[in-house]
Amino acid sequence: MESEASGADFCRFCRSEATSDRPLFHPCICTGSIKWIHQECLVQWMRYSRKEFCELCGHRFSFMPIYSPDMPRRLPLRDVASGLVTSVASAVKDWLHYTLVALAWLGIVPLTACRTYRSLFSGSFEPVVSLLFDIVSAENLAKDVFSGCFVVTCTLFSFIGLVWLREQIMHGGGPDWLERDAAPGQVADDAGHAHAHPPDNNNGGGVGVEPPEEGEAVREEPAAEAADDPLVGDEANWNPMEWDRAAAEELTWARLLGLDGSMVFLEHVFWVVSLNTLFIVVFAFCPYHMGRAGAALMGLEAEGPFAGPLTALAGYALVGAVLALLHGAAAALRLRAAKRVLGLCYVVVKVALLSVVEIGVLPLVCGWWLDLCSLSMFDATLRDREASLQAAPWTVMFIHWLIGMVYVYYFASFILLLREVLRPGVLWFLKNLNDPDFSPVQEMIHLSVWNHIHRLIASAVIFGTAVLFMLWLPIRVIKFMLPGFLPYAVAVHTEAPVSELSLELLLLQVILPALLEQSHTRTWLKTGVRAWCSAAAALLGLRSYLLGDAARAEPQPPPAAPLPLGAAHQALMRRDGPAGYEPYERPAWFPLRLAALLALVGASLVMASALTFVIPVGIGRKVMAIWLPKASEGVHELYTAACGMYLCWAFGRGGSLLAGWARGGRRALLTRAALWARVGLRASLAALILLGLVPLLFGLLLELVLVIPLRVPLEQSPVLFVWQDWALGVLYTKIVCALTMMGPDWRMRRAIEKAYRDGIRDMDLKYILKEIAAPVVCWLGLALAVPYAAAHSIAPLFLASPAQRNLFARRVYPALLLISVFGALSVFQIRQFKKLYEHIKNDKYLVGQRLVNYDHRRHKQQATIAH
Repeated sequence: MESEASGADFCRFCRSEATSDRPLFHPCICTGSIKWIHQECLVQWMRYSRKEFCELCGHRFSFMPIYSPDMPRRLPLRDVASGLVTSVASAVKDWLHYTLVALAWLGIVPLTACRTYRSLFSGSFEPVVSLLFDIVSAENLAKDVFSGCFVVTCTLFSFIGLVWLREQIMHGGGPDWLERDAAPGQVADDAGHAHAHPPDNNNGGGVGVEPPEEGEAVREEPAAEAADDPLVGDEANWNPMEWDRAAAEELTWARLLGLDGSMVFLEHVFWVVSLNTLFIVVFAFCPYHMGRAGAALMGLEAEGPFAGPLTALAGYALVGAVLALLHGAAAALRLRAAKRVLGLCYVVVKVALLSVVEIGVLPLVCGWWLDLCSLSMFDATLRDREASLQAAPWTVMFIHWLIGMVYVYYFASFILLLREVLRPGVLWFLKNLNDPDFSPVQEMIHLSVWNHIHRLIASAVIFGTAVLFMLWLPIRVIKFMLPGFLPYAVAVHTEAPVSELSLELLLLQVILPALLEQSHTRTWLKTGVRAWCSAAAALLGLRSYLLGDAARAEPQPPPAAPLPLGAAHQALMRRDGPAGYEPYERPAWFPLRLAALLALVGASLVMASALTFVIPVGIGRKVMAIWLPKASEGVHELYTAACGMYLCWAFGRGGSLLAGWARGGRRALLTRAALWARVGLRASLAALILLGLVPLLFGLLLELVLVIPLRVPLEQSPVLFVWQDWALGVLYTKIVCALTMMGPDWRMRRAIEKAYRDGIRDMDLKYILKEIAAPVVCWLGLALAVPYAAAHSIAPLFLASPAQRNLFARRVYPALLLISVFGALSVFQIRQFKKLYEHIKNDKYLVGQRLVNYDHRRHKQQATIAH
């Protein structure tokens, strides 16, 4: 359509009028002075903004292709064949390139890392000589590639850790002894001025001296000059313009990995292999053999599956000691550059060792202590744990480490909750995790090893004592009060009529998510802790000490982002500063009152833990006995505990809601009860369809399509377990929903998003049934019913033999799957061929594009007719 712009109209971008070779267009809904635009200006703006729609009205711009006048109505077969061959050749070329990329990054790099690691740690020189021949060997290829991925991951994390530690030293400065150029007891700043060394306020007393650390304090001064820092290098003289000139092309992930089609990634592969080998030699081979040499000098020898890691840790400790001695010698000889390099290397080794101990060793010790204190709960012995450790040592160690990590995390979370209730200063011996100045890595850098050892011991004592009061003593009380209640049943009974897999899926997909996604549990726990503190304070006369002069009813600001789990115990042993203290009135006989308070805390912990172990499991056992009478004896105790906890939460939530409604009187209570009864009825109906019928249909369909044809022979009759099919269907439904939400924007995704946004209270049941339930149930029902009707109604008319009818009935569902897959592939190929046809036509005959005007009059007439 030609432009209808008058002489007074001008382009909204360049503010120029229309000319014969540059007409004005009105491509969107905008009117007035911003209605007109040149096509060249719009194309330039679209290229710059990367938008295909108007940023004011939101209308998508459209262009009309302009083809050559000699273009035929239909493309000749020769052009189509030529374009198809070109497309196939391009696809083959891309396939070969991406195959080479995958082989390089997923094959050569991990395989080289694994076999280099193995040859270096073989104990002889012969594998090192034959390393090049071993790398190209096809023996144990898959296993070595998998192991090499683990080695590459370790080296990658080591490199990232070094870079991150460098950034920490650059921003927070190194330890005081490393930056000190003035007299002993003073610290030199960047300008060369001396500052008095600040006293240590973290331990309230003297601090052990760590060579080469002559004192201990968290540094608050700026970092040293960048020119003196070998980690920084010439960054102070860095010129971004020179860098831009030096860089030929911008390095992106696609170019780094070779996904841009270039072969530059082969150079990156070479450097990665070289750096991997260097990291293995420097950070694994050398410390390991130094540890072996040190152990041999002391007459020790590590044996067993953990000999390697223990020897490497001993080697790192020896390397740290040697670096400390060399640093002291360099300081005595006044070799400033060597002193700083050796000091930085010592800091790296110290931080690495402390990280391993705090993130690895301490949670592992906590996990084993938890296991040992709970042996009688599961009717286990030390011999059982020893047998498990010998059978799968690394798996057992990982499970205990994971349990210890979870314990440390939740212990720190409970300390946060206590701080919101108690007077500031009560927990003076525990660091506030919400302190914005707390940085575990900076403390690893600045504080001495002796200080960290003191914290580790104190943390282990606190964690271990808490386990005794919350696990070991409650088990003894339960065994004394309820002799037949323990041990818990944790054995898997394969002869149970209900599959353990079904119950596990029910637990993981339905019960636990519904329980853990609620925020009321923390509120109830906080209310209970506040009530206990008020009662204990009134009983012992310690209200001012525990809660302050005024009740702490107002909650503190919400917690900050959670710290890494390994840093939790560091923060637990760091004291509050002066700002985290509130004065209190000290009553008479204060030490005796504190002793009584500690005894009351211990008794309360034992009682609360015993009730937690008994009540949910007891309720769950009763419910399981009623619900599944034949399988109640063989059900894993984890499921009974989860069932009981969920019921306790449901009763608690319902009771709290009723108590809140009752404050408004009988009329308000009835109104709210009627409202929530309707909400519950709608939610129950929606859950019955979405969590009951849909998963059941989905599980039955996959059972008939995949499981039965693969597992049940034709001469046997398949048996359907509806409960297990429903449990598996829940898992399949969740996976499909997740894929739908990650996929393109279409009708079902929008419907699921709307249902999720509305929630339970504002649920639109009619919309859910119409837009979600009806289409899904319709398609799944047809997929189940049509093959069944064909096998049992139509097939008998044509197949007389029972064997043939049975064969047809058993293979009709897999045939349905194959037909559906073939149909989907056919539709996909047809669409791809249409795109290829358009591409060939545009490539050969397209001469340009013309912007399409928006027809304001036609849309105005349509709006008038609609009204």
